[in-house]
Amino acid sequence: MAEKVAKTGVSKEKGYLYYLDKSGNVSRSKMARGANKGGNAEVVASAGVKRESGWLYFVDKDGDVSRAKMARGRK
Repeated sequence: MAEKVAKTGVSKEKGYLYYLDKSGNVSRSKMARGANKGGNAEVVASAGVKRESGWLYFVDKDGDVSRAKMARGRK
């Protein structure tokens, strides 16, 4: 399944989307809800993760950066 790449220990708040940005840091953006606009990305933790192709990188439930092999070509 997934393997941990970096331990950041980010505590997630409701209403925010947590992701790995282009520079390999954990960022968050306010989610759009109804008339309220989202956006305004801010860096939460610097992880410095170097991405490899064929892997999906995400922030897991523990607040750490994990990766999973992408499923390609299944029928």
